[in-house]
Amino acid sequence: MLERRIAADDGRLPRGDYPRGISGEQGYWTVVGRDGDQEEGLVSEDGAVETGKRGFSVEPFLYADGRLWTWADAHVTRWLADAGRIVPVVQWQDTTRLACEYHVRSLTRRPRSATLYLAIRPFQVNPPSQTLNTRGGVSPIRELAREGDRVRVNGDRGVLSLTPPSGFGASTFDQGNIVESLRRGGLPARDWVVDDFQSASGALAYRLDLGGGGSTVTVLTSLGPSPAEAIPGAPAPFAKRAPSSALSSVEIYLPARFAEVTQTLYAQIAFILVNRDGPAIQPGSRSYERSWIRDGSLTSSALLRMGRAQEVRDYIEWFAGYAFANGKVPCCVDSRGADPVPEHDSSGEFIYLVAEYLRQTGDRDFAGRIWPHVRAAAAYLDTLRQQRRTPEYRTAGKREFFGLLPPSISHEGYSAKPMHSYWDDLFALRGFRDAAFLARALGIRPEGARLDRIASEFARDLDASIRATMARHRIDYLPGCADLGDLDATSTTIALSPVQAGSAVPAAALRRTFERYWEFFEKRRDGKEAWEAFTPYEIRNIGAFVRLGWRDRAGALLDWFLDFRRPSGWPQWPEVVWRDERTPHFLGDLPHTWVGSDYVRSVLDMLAYTRERDDALVLGAGAPLAWLRQRGTQVRGLHTPYGPLS
Repeated sequence: MLERRIAADDGRLPRGDYPRGISGEQGYWTVVGRDGDQEEGLVSEDGAVETGKRGFSVEPFLYADGRLWTWADAHVTRWLADAGRIVPVVQWQDTTRLACEYHVRSLTRRPRSATLYLAIRPFQVNPPSQTLNTRGGVSPIRELAREGDRVRVNGDRGVLSLTPPSGFGASTFDQGNIVESLRRGGLPARDWVVDDFQSASGALAYRLDLGGGGSTVTVLTSLGPSPAEAIPGAPAPFAKRAPSSALSSVEIYLPARFAEVTQTLYAQIAFILVNRDGPAIQPGSRSYERSWIRDGSLTSSALLRMGRAQEVRDYIEWFAGYAFANGKVPCCVDSRGADPVPEHDSSGEFIYLVAEYLRQTGDRDFAGRIWPHVRAAAAYLDTLRQQRRTPEYRTAGKREFFGLLPPSISHEGYSAKPMHSYWDDLFALRGFRDAAFLARALGIRPEGARLDRIASEFARDLDASIRATMARHRIDYLPGCADLGDLDATSTTIALSPVQAGSAVPAAALRRTFERYWEFFEKRRDGKEAWEAFTPYEIRNIGAFVRLGWRDRAGALLDWFLDFRRPSGWPQWPEVVWRDERTPHFLGDLPHTWVGSDYVRSVLDMLAYTRERDDALVLGAGAPLAWLRQRGTQVRGLHTPYGPLS
């Protein structure tokens, strides 16, 4: 209702009176929080801070030289603290508060005065175009009350000003847009209001004398429900910087002109940790605040290579507890428990993750504890494949389905109708092989031999199915599913990594799949093919190109995708990138850390990757020659199955 009333007035209001998302313009944001906490805040590209999921926002305005400056009047720039190696410029102090610093300085030598307003408004940073799971847009404020240096919001949230304010005022929605008062250089007269329309606004004012060093204002907000008096008043030192060692023991250095590559890599690790809720690795903090084993397994593989094994161990142990009695691994887990939707990639991904943890850490004791879940998951996968190993699937018209897993919707492209997705089958192949590996590593040799036989039989069936599908659809590339014979290179990347399918897929068709993707990529990049949007999952193709030996092409992809981080200045991607940056669209989550983990894995592959067919560690095969010809490219402590690489 509030959004409709604003929309009705919007044509008469100056741009900047309301946040971008509320006034019909696409806005972008980033996430701030503490590793593993249940609540995360959002910071908009224009400086508004959302105080927890569906929480109100604190938005800055500046009155100077007789006029009010909003985000629409300013030239807004964004950057990362500590040379880009740690994400939030605003950093958590503890699990209940978010500290925000506002620095105001004059760019002229003459003395100046100004007033900083921090408006408390009934809007989320998460915009109305975000409609999945957590509806963005408004955040009801029924009551606002000042109590000294604290402002109580709805009685269960609040703002504490560590810098004494010079004033505060509040108004109901029907009393008018609070920005109109700020534009006059003043505040509403009341410091306490109750708004039955639940759209109250308020503002703290800070009169500033701007000398040579400028002025700083600091406020604390509760993150999630927490009354104003519960916000600790004695602040810890407000540290805006943290060393990269807080994120990873791995050190990666590139020549200065390529520093954004590593800055973006470390940022993804920080985002992944912030998006976690306890042990649950999640791709987002709002729309995708759930834990998929699909996302979690690949994100965990990135964390393992960057030395974050404990988080992966915690995740495996937590997710294993949600396995079904028949051995089925759920596709996803959230606050409601395990999702029963049949997505047949899950079991293979779980087994792969346990095996990858063992390969990277050598922790056999933990692998042994999880082994019963692995054995049950492999047995469940075996029952699935047997459903398509009957005489019915040896007949014409069904031969390409023989030995595959049944149809599922694990691949989002097949959500309307389940398909025999090779995404599922490739992860099943990885699962059977890794279950055999784990059995041998744990000294259960007969079980390892039995699982090896299953893996070999499944690999033969998979190869035969792909060849039958290619013949039926008269194609020369690897299909995304057996039903359609569709081209989906980004999905097919898993055949190269992490599955390393080898002879289970036709080599020429695999190569042709990515030749066709490159042809499409060139046309899109060079403006010869129109496009409206893309999903940055395509970043996985960088790693695929590296493993195909296409160094220059991998570098070209990297350069292009870096240009589409959103918004400019922050090293992150949403789930969907739209060419039109400002028309409102659904973005997924921002930052989306499954996408972020794809970036980490691809960049690490450029530097070093494991090739299982000949037990090799391949160094620098994807690093652009410009990285190698200049001094400064270094890797220290990168985790591999053979030990740390420097």
